[in-house]
Amino acid sequence: MTQLCSICPRGCGVDRAGGQFGFCAVPDAPVVARAAPHFGEEPCISGTRGSGAVFFSGCNLRCVFCQNRTISRGEHGKEITVAQLGDIFLRLRDEGVHNINLVSPTQYTKEIIAAVRMAKARGFSLPFVWNTGGYERAETLRALEGLVDIYLTDYKYASGELAARYSAAADYPAVADAALREMVRQQPACVYDSDGELLTRGVIVRHLVLPTHADDSCKVVRRVFDAYGDRVILSLMSQYTPVGDCGGFAELASPVSTDEYDRVVDFARSLGVENAFIQEGGCVSESFIPAFDTTGVLPEKKENRK
Repeated sequence: MTQLCSICPRGCGVDRAGGQFGFCAVPDAPVVARAAPHFGEEPCISGTRGSGAVFFSGCNLRCVFCQNRTISRGEHGKEITVAQLGDIFLRLRDEGVHNINLVSPTQYTKEIIAAVRMAKARGFSLPFVWNTGGYERAETLRALEGLVDIYLTDYKYASGELAARYSAAADYPAVADAALREMVRQQPACVYDSDGELLTRGVIVRHLVLPTHADDSCKVVRRVFDAYGDRVILSLMSQYTPVGDCGGFAELASPVSTDEYDRVVDFARSLGVENAFIQEGGCVSESFIPAFDTTGVLPEKKENRK
């Protein structure tokens, strides 16, 4: 029976299993661009041994400033099976990572669910992190209950006009609101390991401050804090890096100024935000962008030669 894709708010209605492509530009079988320990997340995610980041190809947003555009446009990666994805989880565990970090996973939700269940059936117990752009259907997120331990979600815009301009998603604020509400319903409090260092359950809300749009950033901070207070961790990022021509939008061609970022941080403090990550100056660097060279996706197996 043909299944038409409705996994995300785009509701493209295409038959991805039959070879059709929707907005995300990828098939239904997982396409992975990198699977390796990653140290660029918040400290409570990366820890000392790294987060087991599985970078998926494709995305249901098309942000003109995307730093990972080589994979978000579906241009790089290897197509793998659900069983191979489960094996990747187990291998990363054996390498000593603190968790499995599913980066841009939405378009493969059904396949990831199957792989997570397969890994758990084999004794897997590390936390799973759903690392998302925030453009999620609440109904899709409900299918993840009991499987995802940490939601690491963007909240990109308070303005639908900006969301339409930069991400072709005018409904982003309303969709992100509903998605975040479901995430917090599933994980209503932040829980740490016995050392109090690593997050094992909870919600982190990331916001990337964009140049010339500190006003919108302050609105995002207010919206999230008014709704959830310090039950979620707010991560305010200054690492905006101009990539390519940024869709021709001149206002995005420069890094965020220190004054702009400090204004957002000061606003958060004025509201009483305490549960937050703040980035130090000088974070603008392409070093934040890992090599999407299929590292760790299909490791070569040594053959027994007789």
